[in-house]
Amino acid sequence: MSGDVVTETEADGNGGGNGGEGDGGRVARRDDAVRAAVEQGLLGPDAPIVGLLDVTGIRASATALRRAFAAVAAPGTPVLHAFAVKANPLVPVVRLLAGEGLGAEVASAGELALARAAGVPVERTVFDAPAKTRAELREALALGVAVNADSPQELARIDALREAGAGVPRSPLGIRVNPQLGPGTIGATSTATATSKFGVGLRDEGGREWVVRAFAERPWLTRLHAHIGSQGIPLSLLARGVAETYGLAEEINARVGRRQIDTLDIGGGLSVAFASEAAEPTYAQYARLLAEVVPGLFDGRYGLVTEFGRSLLARHGTVLARVEYTKSSGGRRIAVTHAGVQVAPRTVYVPAAWPLRIAAYDGKGRPKEGAPVVQDVAGPACFSGDLLAEGRALPPLEQGDLAAALDTGAYYFGSHYSYNSLARPGIYGFVPDGDGGVAFAVVREPQSVAEIVAESGGAHADALTTLRATGSR
Repeated sequence: MSGDVVTETEADGNGGGNGGEGDGGRVARRDDAVRAAVEQGLLGPDAPIVGLLDVTGIRASATALRRAFAAVAAPGTPVLHAFAVKANPLVPVVRLLAGEGLGAEVASAGELALARAAGVPVERTVFDAPAKTRAELREALALGVAVNADSPQELARIDALREAGAGVPRSPLGIRVNPQLGPGTIGATSTATATSKFGVGLRDEGGREWVVRAFAERPWLTRLHAHIGSQGIPLSLLARGVAETYGLAEEINARVGRRQIDTLDIGGGLSVAFASEAAEPTYAQYARLLAEVVPGLFDGRYGLVTEFGRSLLARHGTVLARVEYTKSSGGRRIAVTHAGVQVAPRTVYVPAAWPLRIAAYDGKGRPKEGAPVVQDVAGPACFSGDLLAEGRALPPLEQGDLAAALDTGAYYFGSHYSYNSLARPGIYGFVPDGDGGVAFAVVREPQSVAEIVAESGGAHADALTTLRATGSR
């Protein structure tokens, strides 16, 4: 775990989705990439939808995160920024961030495998999940991955595995707690509610005392973890959660008479302003607030772990889809595209909580001009609610134009929904090529029809027709 020493000005950044750059640079790169994607054939009649990732922007976000915390932490404070793999579970993305000094926070055996495939060192990997199996725990402990127990029953499993010799003494181990502070504006992404499924409730009867006792009885428990929530959680609530976690660590260390807890994992949760290009809140704002509210957090006595995901990636992804047809119904214009619920299930099913901005481009990938017209941007799935945007004022989209769903670099590439057996789109990273053009690299190949059939049991086509009962009652 390490930090960078930088000036406050460098740590602030602006625009750029916490990337320490202006909004204009990101928008210009996106426009160039859209045009180049058309010119280079990444998008066309046989590929009507693609995902684009701005590598320059991702690197800038990682730099801004490191600098923001380094600016407020005492020199030498060990800090691990563990990227929440769930936000973009693509091996090249995880490897890119690892190259920028980040680790990985994983929540399943699959995500752990992705992190290992990306080359993330086990000592920079953290395993958090509410339903870890014995096999998953055994693997994590054998590797030396840090594990945060989510419940008393899970801690009992870890006790048994340690007694059997697993993970001794390699894995840093801790307990996840829930300060039960209440929800943000989106209940589904609020993890510190009274009835949250995550962690040990500190306000439940006996909960806090159980946590203290668990540490007192297990000197090998050295970490305390709390993640207050994700999108829709205000900075003030995040800071309160960190303050309560810090206070509990101080209480436990005082009770046991030694500095047993040496690392605090404060989760992630920084929101993204999806309604505009504005980059607030920034990592620098959050780090400074924490330094004001919990000054002891950064005095060097505790190592720190963060678990940011959405705020690192969201601004730097674009889903680009061709307008296949346009029509009018009930006086409303409708652009029917190839991007809908299969790539944006949260937006389609809960549009008020997860709105996406849409940018219009012409068939050559140039920003579309023209007076805005109220229209719907619809997806390809067979239900009427499959809408990326409803009643949105945009330059009039025509057949062959392109609709770009912005800020889709986090979760939208990792939550594909196979409704109607719609294929997963290809994903490409891009950078300026130095000669005024754009260079692309394949991050994930587009899913083929053959792969869809195989994923849907194609190899077992006769399984049910040949199944026969072997007896009767």
